[in-house]
Amino acid sequence: MVRAATLLSPTHWAATIFNYFYILVQHIIIWLFKPPPPPGPDFPKNPKGRIAVIGAGLTGVSSAAHAIAHGFDVVIYEQGDSVGGIWAHVNKTSGLQLNSLLYRFHPGVLWSCTFPHRDEILKEIRRIWKEYQLEPRTRFNTPVTSVRRVEGTGTHLQDDPSGSRSRWLVNDGADGEFDAVVVTVGTCGEPMRVKFPGLPSTDDAASDEEKHGKHGGEESNGEVYEGEVVHSSELDGAQLEGKHVVVIGSGASGVEAVETALAKGAKDTVMVARQDKWIIPRNMLLDTLISAQPFGREMPLSVVWERVVAWWNYRAAPELVPARLGLFEGTPVVNDDFVRLVGEGRCRYVRGDVERFARGGVRVKVRGKEERPGEGKEVEEFDADVVVLATGFKKPQISFFEDDLFPEGYDRPNLYLQNFSTEDWSILMTNSSYQNAIGTVHIGIYTRILLTFLVDPDARPTPKDMKLWVDVIRFVKRGARGGALSFFTYMELTIWLLLFHIFRLDRLRWMFFIMQGWGVYPQEYKE
Repeated sequence: MVRAATLLSPTHWAATIFNYFYILVQHIIIWLFKPPPPPGPDFPKNPKGRIAVIGAGLTGVSSAAHAIAHGFDVVIYEQGDSVGGIWAHVNKTSGLQLNSLLYRFHPGVLWSCTFPHRDEILKEIRRIWKEYQLEPRTRFNTPVTSVRRVEGTGTHLQDDPSGSRSRWLVNDGADGEFDAVVVTVGTCGEPMRVKFPGLPSTDDAASDEEKHGKHGGEESNGEVYEGEVVHSSELDGAQLEGKHVVVIGSGASGVEAVETALAKGAKDTVMVARQDKWIIPRNMLLDTLISAQPFGREMPLSVVWERVVAWWNYRAAPELVPARLGLFEGTPVVNDDFVRLVGEGRCRYVRGDVERFARGGVRVKVRGKEERPGEGKEVEEFDADVVVLATGFKKPQISFFEDDLFPEGYDRPNLYLQNFSTEDWSILMTNSSYQNAIGTVHIGIYTRILLTFLVDPDARPTPKDMKLWVDVIRFVKRGARGGALSFFTYMELTIWLLLFHIFRLDRLRWMFFIMQGWGVYPQEYKE
């Protein structure tokens, strides 16, 4: 009877109809935009060029799939032993921060729900990787140690961009020469473990002094935390039932850590937030409208959106609304439940700075909503059986480049279209210069811009042109918090891409290829 009542409920039927149309819409997108994969591992037999892709994560696999679909051969270099990138190193409960219709890393993906989790994301990455014949083109356990120009190439990029182009050697030419390099190392490398005073050392080579509580040059008076410390990416095997859990960090990984701890039966949770983050609801319409702000920075009317989000998502705990951060000044967390958990008292949200670890918990300099980091004076100790370091990840380095491709003032994120080296258009840094945004970088569009530069010499920009673009964006967004290119919205990105065509009319004939991916399919794939 209960099952029959469930099947006949209006909610069940509404969800069923929604899921049907959700899948249908995705199939339409696949039919319209998915480029044909090569018919076999030996294709393309007559490639238009060769591209090195550094990193076999979501962005690397997608970039390589787009390139090979349009007739370019690729080699993927991956320092690990599997595809997936950061998604292969997070908790199984980790999921997309955007609705999956807005996060289609490749036109061929088919999601089962609006916010899929890690295992489904990895499954789709691997499926695209195999379907586009990338498996034999991937070099696992091969860290890139050097990328350098072939001697004598790229010498006249400034005065003759149509007639001069660089060629590249990766790891001293083990796989031959490449026409372009796509760096997809992302922005999340190894887990960042901040060494707070009193934190027990995990380094076997640490000195006795460090192991007994001396960290970062600060004395711990012999007091070392006796509980368990884990990074937020290591919660799958953590035993949290019945325990007091303190989460240090207020970003998406911190919010997820609180939810995971409570789902695992934690007695209570405390989040220590050095910086407030905006938390927007998992509503595709609202999120799309917010990302449609065209200025990519705080504006006088941004307060309207902030009040809408506060009314929509913060009613359970209005004290969580950030006081010193605008909605368009940092990447928001997308979540429907965290504010409610705070409102219900299942998580205590504490603004403050960690002073040190004590034997049984964490001491925090607590501050008020209007105070800045470091201004707290009252010290409070929070009991903790387990401390979760939601302190993010180290930024991957790109020291393998031997040429001066990122001069001062034009390094990440201050790149052409935020992703191309201003010194050489054949170096693309897709999702490797990203800092903050509402929206996402369109992997396929950036890959196709690179392919256009490779096949059409007249479409190529000079280093002077690319630096001028960066300088203009800096002028237009002068005064923006964190810098002009440290934050963007999806609408701002769309404007950049449209102006990329409009200001250079010789690129207009490539517009449908770049924006939609139509055309430039190898004839040999059709035979």
